[in-house]
Amino acid sequence: MVKTEKVTLLTEQYHQMIVITPHLRAAVAAAGVQNGLAAVITLHTTTGISVNEALECLESDIDDALKRLVPEDHPYAHARILPSYGSTAGNPTGHIKSMLTGNHCLFPVSDGQLVMGEAQEVYFYEFDGPARRTVTITVMGEA
Repeated sequence: MVKTEKVTLLTEQYHQMIVITPHLRAAVAAAGVQNGLAAVITLHTTTGISVNEALECLESDIDDALKRLVPEDHPYAHARILPSYGSTAGNPTGHIKSMLTGNHCLFPVSDGQLVMGEAQEVYFYEFDGPARRTVTITVMGEA
C-alpha cells in the first residue's frame, strides 16, 4: 500500500524553520500502514528538509552557520538576469542552503507508529520566502 499526501505551508519570512513532524505523524496514522516507510520531500529548490532537535538555541545556531557558509553579499553567478527564465535570479543562497540541508528524510514505520528518536523533529526550511510551499509525505508498506 502507498499513500501520498500533500501539505501546503505558507511561509512568512525570507528564512524560516518550521517543525512539520505533526503533519508526518498525521499522515502515518491516516495511511493505515503497520510496517513500512514514511518519506517527506519538499517540492522546491530553495527549501530544505532535515531532522534535528527542536530547540530555539539550536535553530539560531543552524541559521547562523548557514549564513556564515552561504553569505548573502557574495557575488554569485546566479544573481543576474536570466533571459531563458524571464526574470532576475536573485536567490542563489536559497539554492545552496537547500543543497546543504537536503530535500527529504525517511523514517521507518513499525506497528503503525513512526520510528523516531525522542528528541527528533522534522524541519522544513524556507530559504527564499515568504511563499506558498508544498511538501509531500508518502507512506508505504503493509497494512
